[in-house]
Amino acid sequence: MDSAEGQRGREGGGQRRSPLDVIMNQIRRKRTASDRKPLGRFLSWTSDRKGIPEDGETEGREEEGGRSSGAAVAVESERDVGWGRVCVFLQRLGKKVDSRSLNLAHCDLTATDLLELATLLEFLPLLEEVDLSWNELIGGCLAALTSHLQRVGGIRALRLCSCRLNADDVAALGEALGCVPLLEVLDLSWNGGVGGGALQGLLGKLHPTLRELRLVACRLTAADVPALGGMVSALPRLSVLDVSCNPQLAQEVDVGGFRGLTSSLSHAASLTTLRLQACGLTTDSLDALSGSLRCLPSLRELDLSCNKSLAGGLSRLTLHLSHLTQLESLDLHLCCLTHSDLEALIQVLPSLTALTELDVSSNKASGGVVHPLVSALPLTQMRRLPLNSCSLNEESVTAFALAVPYLRGVDVSWCKVVGGRLALLLDALQPSLILELRLSSCALATEDLRHLAAVCRRGCLSSLRVLDLSYNGSVGDDGWFALFAAGGLGSLEDVDLSLRPSTSAPCSRWLPALLTALPRLPALTRLALRRWTMGSQDRQQLNHRLRKRSVLLEWDPPNTESAFKATSQESPEDSQPEE
Repeated sequence: MDSAEGQRGREGGGQRRSPLDVIMNQIRRKRTASDRKPLGRFLSWTSDRKGIPEDGETEGREEEGGRSSGAAVAVESERDVGWGRVCVFLQRLGKKVDSRSLNLAHCDLTATDLLELATLLEFLPLLEEVDLSWNELIGGCLAALTSHLQRVGGIRALRLCSCRLNADDVAALGEALGCVPLLEVLDLSWNGGVGGGALQGLLGKLHPTLRELRLVACRLTAADVPALGGMVSALPRLSVLDVSCNPQLAQEVDVGGFRGLTSSLSHAASLTTLRLQACGLTTDSLDALSGSLRCLPSLRELDLSCNKSLAGGLSRLTLHLSHLTQLESLDLHLCCLTHSDLEALIQVLPSLTALTELDVSSNKASGGVVHPLVSALPLTQMRRLPLNSCSLNEESVTAFALAVPYLRGVDVSWCKVVGGRLALLLDALQPSLILELRLSSCALATEDLRHLAAVCRRGCLSSLRVLDLSYNGSVGDDGWFALFAAGGLGSLEDVDLSLRPSTSAPCSRWLPALLTALPRLPALTRLALRRWTMGSQDRQQLNHRLRKRSVLLEWDPPNTESAFKATSQESPEDSQPEE
C-alpha cells in the first residue's frame, strides 16, 4: 500500500509541475547533452522580453547549426586531403615538407608538374618562400603557376633562376605580382629571355616592399635599361641590385642608356649592395656611375670586377669613392688595372675607414704596388685581400706578410715567387684565425710542405676549412707525407692536391699517411686527387675509408691513368695566368 501510494504521489507530483518545467523538459529532450547551455541563457527572456521560441523555430535553428558544423568539418577534411596531396607531391620529388618554404630547385620539373603544383597552392596558405630554380623545362609555361599566386599572397621570396623563361613568362609574372604585395626578394637570374625588351613586363608591377632584385646573366641590353631604371626608381627599400654578367648593359652611356640607370640610383638611398660584374663598363660608364655615389650613403658592397675596359680610367671613380663611408667590400679583380689606376685607388683608401675586403687580384700591375697598398689599408679590420695572379715579386711577398695576421683567407695562387718563400707567410698567420689557404700553382717545394706541416702541428691551422695545393708537382713524396702525418687540420672541409692535366705521378709512398689522417678529418666534404696514380689495392683502401662518409672524391678512373703518361693534352684548367 505504501509503495502504491508513493507511486501515485510521484505521478501526482508530475501532474502538478509548473508550465515552465514542462517547457524546459521538452527542450532538454530535443537537445543533446553536448549542446545544452546554462540555464541562464534560456531564462534571459525575463530581461529582454522576447518570449520563448516555438518548437519549429528551435528545430530550424538546430538544423542551421548542424549544417554550419557539417560545412566546417567538410572544409577541414578537404584541407587534410589537400595537405596530404602536397606531402605526396614533395616526397615524390625527394623534398622535405615545409608549410612556409617550397624549395624545388634542381627537380627537373615539367609543365605537368608545374600545373599540379599550381593546384596545390591553396593548401599552402602560410607559404613565404618559393624556389623553382634550375628547372629548364618549365620555361614557356609559367602562366600555369602565376595564375594561382593569389592563393599564396604572403610570399616574400620568389626565385626562378635558369628556368628558360621567355617574354610571355615575364609578362605573366608581372600580371601576377599584384597578388603578392609582401614580396621582398625576386631572382630571375640566368634566364636569357628576360632581356631584349621583355623586362618591360615588370615595369610598374613590383611593390615598394621589394628589397632584393637579381637579374644576373639575363642578356640585358641598352634596350632594357629604361625599364630597369624605372623599376629601381620605384623601389625605395631596395637594398640589393645584382645585374652582373650582362655584357651589353653598358654599351650606350647616354641618358637613355647606362646613364639613365645610374640616375635612378638617386632614388635608392637604401641600397647596400650593387653588383655590376662583367657588364661591359667603360671609362665613360665610370663617369656616369661616379655621379650617383653621393646618393648611396648606405652602400657596403660594390662589385665592378671583370670589366676589362676600365683600364686607365679608374681615377674617374676613385675621386667619388670617399662618399661611400660605409663601404666594406670593393671588388676590382680582372679589370686590367694599370699602375696609374692602382695609384689613384691607393690615394682614396685611407678615407674608406669601414673597408674589410679589397680584391685587386688577376691584375698583373697589382704585384708592383703591394707595399703602398698594404700601407694605405686599415689592416686591423681587413679580412680579405686576395692577390692571386698578380705577378708578385720578393718585395711584394714581404709586404703582404704584414697583412696576413689579420686576414681570414690567404690566396696567392699562380704566383711562382711564393715557392721557397712560403715560410714567410705561414709564420705570420694568427692561430685559429685563417679559414682558407689557396696556394695553387705556386711552384712549392718539399721544404715548403714541411714548414706547412710544422705550422699544422702547432695548431695554427686548426680552423682551416679550405686548403688548395693543386698544380704543385715539384713537391716530393716526403713533403706530402709530412703534411698528412702532422695532424692539426680537424676543421678541414675541402682539400685539393690535383696535378696539372699534362702530368701524372704515383702517390703510393704518401697515401698511407693520408689514409691514417682521414679519421682525424671529420668535416671533410671534398678530396681532389686528379692525375695521381695508384694501384687497385690503394684504391680499395681509400674507398673503404670513405665508404660511410659524404665525401666528394675527385680522382681519375683506373683506365685513364696509363693515358696520362702517353699524352700531354692541355685542359682549360691549364690556361690560367702564370707569372
